[in-house]
Amino acid sequence: MSQAGPRSNQKHGFPWLRASVFVVVLAGVILPFTPPGEKILRGAKNLIRPPVPAAPTVDEEDLERQLEARLRKEFEEDLEKQLAEFKKQAAAEAKRKAETPAEPAPLPPISSHTAASGGDVRTLRSGIPFKTEVKVEKGGIASKERKAGESYTAEYTLTVRVPEPSKTLAELHTVNPRLSKLLPGLPAMLEKPEVSRWFYALYENKTGRLKQDATRLNELLTKHNFYDCETILNLKHPQSGRKVFLLQAEMDVVSDGSDGDRLATMPDEIVNSTHYQPFTSYGWPKKTKTPNPMVAGWEKRLAGAKVELAASGTTADRKVWLRDRIQYLQRGIDDMKGRSFLIADYDPFIVIPVNLLTANDPFAPKVGDYAVVAHGDKLYPAIVGDGGPTFKVGEASLRMAKQINPRASSYSRPESDLVVTYVVFPGSREETKGPPDYEKWRTRCEELLKECGGLGEGVELHRWENLLPDPAPVVPEGSPAPVAPGAPPAGQGGAEGGR
Repeated sequence: MSQAGPRSNQKHGFPWLRASVFVVVLAGVILPFTPPGEKILRGAKNLIRPPVPAAPTVDEEDLERQLEARLRKEFEEDLEKQLAEFKKQAAAEAKRKAETPAEPAPLPPISSHTAASGGDVRTLRSGIPFKTEVKVEKGGIASKERKAGESYTAEYTLTVRVPEPSKTLAELHTVNPRLSKLLPGLPAMLEKPEVSRWFYALYENKTGRLKQDATRLNELLTKHNFYDCETILNLKHPQSGRKVFLLQAEMDVVSDGSDGDRLATMPDEIVNSTHYQPFTSYGWPKKTKTPNPMVAGWEKRLAGAKVELAASGTTADRKVWLRDRIQYLQRGIDDMKGRSFLIADYDPFIVIPVNLLTANDPFAPKVGDYAVVAHGDKLYPAIVGDGGPTFKVGEASLRMAKQINPRASSYSRPESDLVVTYVVFPGSREETKGPPDYEKWRTRCEELLKECGGLGEGVELHRWENLLPDPAPVVPEGSPAPVAPGAPPAGQGGAEGGR
């Protein structure tokens, strides 16, 4: 009886031991996942971590400093993450605000006009510095100012310096230092130089054009084209009395002319061009029946003009223009059917302002006069072949231009500086004009130069090569066809011809 009591109490009492073990186990499972538990666990791990063999044993202060450093590092990393998130949110907010139009800030009140005077300086496409100034003044009400003539005005002042001509050998040498060596008679002719009246007339025509274009606010003559002439001199050799018209300028390119006798076909873009001129001032009667290739294009334009003139919808003003156009085209066609002209791509010639060609002046060049072009250390024989505008000088055919500068073209001048000397012999033209004979031109230019002191030592005139075949001879109707050189007479062919 005495032993049964205790066993009975143990069986029916609260199991404290088991509960305690359960709580300890449960705490060991849950505690590592709580913040305090994590710190305790980390500290415990550090406490039980074996020391580094090479380092001395640390005391409690060292351990605290290490724990503090690690905690600070973790705190700083968390802070950086929070700052990065904050910046991201701030950027998104700024973008949203930027995309959302804000209310405009109120403008300050204005009690008077704030417009002020001012201006600008720039360079025009023509190379001219252009200074503008706008003057602003107070006026009355707009309904009155729009009727007042002085309320809205403009003043345009163009300042230009007209150059003086070169007169001395030293001044001519600034253009070409070799000039007196090429032409040894030049110094003697420059002892009594006379500036040609056409130099002054040229710049009067230039300034007149500037006045006209400036008044109409048109595009002005470029500075380059205004100063295109260095000098024009009337010279005479003291012994022979031979007159010389000397011009120093640049060289522009002319690409006109046509001749069916020597060039029966031309490219379609030239034949159908409304800008290409088939004529030159120098022309002669046709030698063959081969038509001028430019006639076809002109006849096509003539037919089109006639159709438009007859159309019911053509205005009266247009009809007036068309009638003039038809007359011009018909005259040109008739001229091309009866005459031939120089061809700028093949013939070496120079261009002189048309007012000189028609002037009653013993020194003024005329169409057909012989000329010599000096450039660098070369002399080129030529003739005066065409007339040009009265406000510019210094032009030559495309053949001449390419000889001076192979890169020259219809759109690219061979020489932009004033380094070309044109020597023309007034009164030297032939009475009867004919197709170009380059060897004759060269011989005649050499003879004329001898009358002015001749050529310098070792200097020769350029010899032009004929790039076109000679025109076929005119055969009268009823005559037998001409026999080619080396061919048997008609009816006496060889074995092949008798079959």
